[in-house]
Amino acid sequence: MPDLTSPAPSPSRITLIAAVARNGVIGVDGDMPWRIPEDFAFFKRTTMGHPMIMGRATFDSIGRPLPGRRSIVVTRSRTWCADGVEVAHSLDAAFELAAAGEGGEETFVIGGGQIYRQALPRADRLLITEVDLAPEGTVTFPDIDPGQWREVARVTGTGSDISFDFVEYERSTDGILRPPRD
Repeated sequence: MPDLTSPAPSPSRITLIAAVARNGVIGVDGDMPWRIPEDFAFFKRTTMGHPMIMGRATFDSIGRPLPGRRSIVVTRSRTWCADGVEVAHSLDAAFELAAAGEGGEETFVIGGGQIYRQALPRADRLLITEVDLAPEGTVTFPDIDPGQWREVARVTGTGSDISFDFVEYERSTDGILRPPRD
């Protein structure tokens, strides 16, 4: 019999991972407005072995569960299902599923815009690929408040005709802004 008095498990670290244009756009009509192979490789390498939480539209845009990672889809629909995914009807339920399974020491939130907005207050880390474009788009990433987040690493991307940087942010526990670490 389960112990109903103990709190539900929660992931030890929640990381939001996204590619974001200068104007905050992350998507247009169910797709990304750019293709950067180095970013896809970074995403795969970073999320491998960990649960990924996403909204249903994000899952639909990917089209299938990604190998080597648990796909947890948040949807309001009580009848929706897909092979190879776990379904949650709230973000809290998704975090509980992530923490209870393999790789739950870190959970990655991979979109879309509504899920990012809901998860941002609970996040410990942001992995943002800053894309040097400003496309029209229908889905945006929430603003990163410099009073709550500090940049801890920045690496300029190479090998693409689109300029981009990989940027890591950590939640600032004291509200004091610091320069990036060398």
